Amino acid sequence: MQEYIQKRVLEVCQYILDTTATVRQTAGVFGVSKSTIHKDMTERLPAINKHLAAEIKRILDQNKAERHLRGGEATKKKYLDVARQKFI
Repeated sequence: MQEYIQKRVLEVCQYILDTTATVRQTAGVFGVSKSTIHKDMTERLPAINKHLAAEIKRILDQNKAERHLRGGEATKKKYLDVARQKFI
């Protein structure tokens, strides 16, 4: 694995551990694709540090379990905003 990829993997790992950010949020911060973040965390990180990989997996699984709730909240907010605009 090239050194710059290994460095990115560890930086992304630390960021997710500190913020419990989603893959999409993390990708935006680091300026790479969601696919890259996902591959870094699920394939490359276990080769570097199995302990960190287990912690990241727990966070990613939690985010995955909560994503339908976040989506529902976003939709609710969207339609509440639309309804408010009608009364203005």
